[in-house]
Amino acid sequence: MKTKILFTLLFAGLATYAQNSTDEYFKLTRTGFNAQNAYETTAFVEKYFRVPGNTGFNASIHQVESILKKAGFVAQQQNEFEAPLTYRIEKRAMKNNTWEPVDASIAIVGEEKPLISFETNRNMIPINCSSTPAGGVTAQVVYLDKANTADLEKMDLKGKILFSEGHPSRLLQAAAKAGAIGVLGYAMPKYTQPEVHQTSIQFGSMKANSEVWTLLLSYAAKEKLKAACLKGVTQLKVNIQTKIYPSEELTIVANVRGSISPDERFVFSAHVQEPGANDNASGVGTLAEMARLTAELYRTKKINPKRSLTFLWGDEIVSTRRYITEDTTRAKGIMWGMSLDMVGENTKKTGGSFLIEKMPDPSAIWTRGTDKHTEWGAGDVAEKDLFPHYFNDFIFDICKTQGKFANWTVNYNPFEGGSDHTPFLQNKIPGLLMWHFTDVFYHTDNDRIDKVSPTEMKNVGISGLTAAYTLISADENTATATVTQVKADALIRLKTEFDLSKKAVATGKPIAEEKHIIEVWSKWYTDALATINKMAVKPQTTRVGSAIKFATGEIEKQTKVYLEELK
Repeated sequence: MKTKILFTLLFAGLATYAQNSTDEYFKLTRTGFNAQNAYETTAFVEKYFRVPGNTGFNASIHQVESILKKAGFVAQQQNEFEAPLTYRIEKRAMKNNTWEPVDASIAIVGEEKPLISFETNRNMIPINCSSTPAGGVTAQVVYLDKANTADLEKMDLKGKILFSEGHPSRLLQAAAKAGAIGVLGYAMPKYTQPEVHQTSIQFGSMKANSEVWTLLLSYAAKEKLKAACLKGVTQLKVNIQTKIYPSEELTIVANVRGSISPDERFVFSAHVQEPGANDNASGVGTLAEMARLTAELYRTKKINPKRSLTFLWGDEIVSTRRYITEDTTRAKGIMWGMSLDMVGENTKKTGGSFLIEKMPDPSAIWTRGTDKHTEWGAGDVAEKDLFPHYFNDFIFDICKTQGKFANWTVNYNPFEGGSDHTPFLQNKIPGLLMWHFTDVFYHTDNDRIDKVSPTEMKNVGISGLTAAYTLISADENTATATVTQVKADALIRLKTEFDLSKKAVATGKPIAEEKHIIEVWSKWYTDALATINKMAVKPQTTRVGSAIKFATGEIEKQTKVYLEELK
């Protein structure tokens, strides 16, 4: 009994010590993060339809560069550690041409107002769409009730425009073969509530160098055109102006050099491409302000990072994957990765909430209780894909602390994939995603600056930086406090899973299967505890190992109790 009391008192004291360190970082980030800076950068970036290599993408990269330079980062000449604060812009020739929209409109001949125009719906032009001849084209539109390519062979489409209620890319090849000059389509998932938000269009793409152009319609435009077609022969005037040209892809990387282990690092990534304000101008703006504040705190000697901190802006997944894989020596030192994607949402307008997408844990396989996947959909995760690590609980607890302080709603979802956290995980590096979902304006041209919350970006920035500062300068006290935290989270999860399994068994589910779920959760957490051994920058004693051993024993003991009680 005395041993347990001593351990409890020891862990309580260490947890308080480590928490005080994190508390200091919270004070610095809460005071220093300028939400207006993040918002203004977001407003600058969201003005553009951003595709790698185009005007808007490059302007956004150079806007970040100007922020970094003013903050004290200097352009890298030879290597990223030649100065405490460095940045570089990487330039790569693109294999394919870049693309950008200029203007577009569709008008029903005989009507005064256009059916739809680029001025209000910039997502109406799919990426890679070419221009119409100067002045536009006028042609009859043919309505296809169902997206069945077999029906096209029976239709007279030569010199005409095909219109269907499916995505135009599905009919592009068949329409071209039938002699159509263009295809109009519609594709809006239910969670965007198109019947409510009738002007929304999700951005899309089409095959480059196609002989046939395509355009996307909003629900309102689709319904109006459909009604006109059902009344009789309908003529449309369509005008499309785009630019397609060779370019180079830009990625910007900023580094804050660690004082003891500079080759070890925490990497933040925010992708620039995509045309929305929240997706992902808000990630760009938030990360730019995080870098600015970090430079300020470093220059004023309020922080002294022991490991390096890296900020990366580029093409989603592509730039992050390349950063990890092109330099295997550098990759070995990447200890944590964090993706900032859709982080600025005004949830009262967009719906959903702030989420942390977890690294693959058993909830990605057995999603039950309060765990739930988003409308994005579950990933294909098997037991062999599980990634036990303290990073999940560490980041979630940091965000919960900020949530309590700022009355900010914080949730999580099981792993799904699809953003810049994925390359980290694919290369066996702990990686998480900060984002928001479900969003009724996701990927639509109604994702504009009026849907962005400066306060939301500040909460994300504060949480991300506080977590990163704590980890890159972690000592043994931080590590032992994290052991205590993860053990507590593990015991709560095991209790939750035990209660769910009891109910499942009562309804006839096989006991063996329910026991297996609990066993997998137990192993995931004991393996996660083991990863804390590498948290401290300079391990000096065996205290962390002893704490892990004790916590592992507690989890295993409780697991055994639950398995015996599950009958």
